[in-house]
Amino acid sequence: MTTTPHTLVLTATGKVGSRVLAGLTAAGVPARGGSRSGTPPFDWDNRDTWRPALDGITSVYIAYYPDLAAPGAAEVVEEFAGLAVANGARRLVLLSGRGETEAERGELAIRKAGAEWTILRSSWFGQNFGESFMLDSPLAGELYELTGPRLLSFGDAVAEIAEATGREIRYTPVTSKEYSTALAGQGVPSDAIGLLTYLFDEVLDGRNASLTDGVERALGRAPRDFTDYVRAAAAAGVWRV
Repeated sequence: MTTTPHTLVLTATGKVGSRVLAGLTAAGVPARGGSRSGTPPFDWDNRDTWRPALDGITSVYIAYYPDLAAPGAAEVVEEFAGLAVANGARRLVLLSGRGETEAERGELAIRKAGAEWTILRSSWFGQNFGESFMLDSPLAGELYELTGPRLLSFGDAVAEIAEATGREIRYTPVTSKEYSTALAGQGVPSDAIGLLTYLFDEVLDGRNASLTDGVERALGRAPRDFTDYVRAAAAAGVWRV
C-alpha cells in the first residue's frame, strides 16, 4: 500500500481543514496538509507555493482563507483550480457558504475547472462558539448543504451554553453598527470587521432558516445536534472561567 500523499488538504491547520486531514489519515488515505507551516508550504497569498504543494496530487480539499465570500476570492480560487487540474488533480472538493452570493462565484469556478467536483455549503459551525472569534463574547458531482437537525437562533445557542456550563449567560441582540464599533474597540482589523459584518447582515438574515439532508446524504447518518457539541465542549473546559 502506497503512503505517497495523493490528496491535498488546504488550510490544514484551521478549524475544518485539521479535521478533514485527521479524518483522512484515520481512514488510511494518504494526505498532505496545505498550510504555511506545511511541507512543502502552501500560502494563498504566495502563488509560488501553489505548484510545489500540488506535486503528485490527484484530489484537493479547497478551503479559501480568510473566507470564500471575501472580495476577489472567486478569482483566486479559479486560478488555483485551473493550476490544480493542469497538474493532474482529478477531483476538487470546495468548502462553500450557504446563501453567500460571492461564494457561489467560487463554486462556479470549481464546476468549470474540468475535474470531478463536490461542493459543501455550510451555514454555520458550532465550533465557532468554542474555537473561533465568538469564544470571547465524498461523491462526484454532488452538492451538499449542511445543517444540523434543528434550527437555532443565537439566543437559543447561548441558552444551551449557559445550561451546559451552569453559568448565567445572556444573549443581547445588537445592531450591525454597534457590533462593528465594539470589534473596532477591541482592535480587530477593519477588513475583518467588514467581512464579519457582511456575513451577519447577508448570510444570517433568515435566508438559511431551513433544514437540509446534506449531512445524512453525505455520511449516511443524522447530523450531530448542537447540544451534543455544547456538552462535549463544556466538559472539555472550553468556557471554563
